[in-house]
Amino acid sequence: MAIGPQPARRMEHELPIGNDPASVRRRIEMLERVLERAFTVPGIRRQVGLDAVVGLVPVAGDLIAAALGLYLVWEARNLGMSKWQLARMSANVGFDSLVGAIPIAGDLFDFVFRSNSRNLKIIRKHLDKHHPHTRVIDA
Repeated sequence: MAIGPQPARRMEHELPIGNDPASVRRRIEMLERVLERAFTVPGIRRQVGLDAVVGLVPVAGDLIAAALGLYLVWEARNLGMSKWQLARMSANVGFDSLVGAIPIAGDLFDFVFRSNSRNLKIIRKHLDKHHPHTRVIDA
């Protein structure tokens, strides 16, 4: 048994802080996972995330979910994505926020329409084309 300070273990999922495309990719993939697929609902085995859970809180929850979704758009803007792509991503967030604001029906809609996953797909396509060295092979 060792006595004294233990060596610091590297965190499994460190948040990258750089502005390079590889760091941005890891950061937005982690955020998308938290927003859309953080845990699985027992019984139906459906993955849900913070977006759907926070959306249950009237008004404030929808505003928080929209702000987190717009953060992905901001990161995409920093990557130099086209205005068309940014408009499409903003429309995904806006549509999700508007329909999500409807009581009950909007909450059910949040479980189906995953704007952050759609936006991640747009960003990945851009990164794969313009920054292929950031590509990660999923196992």
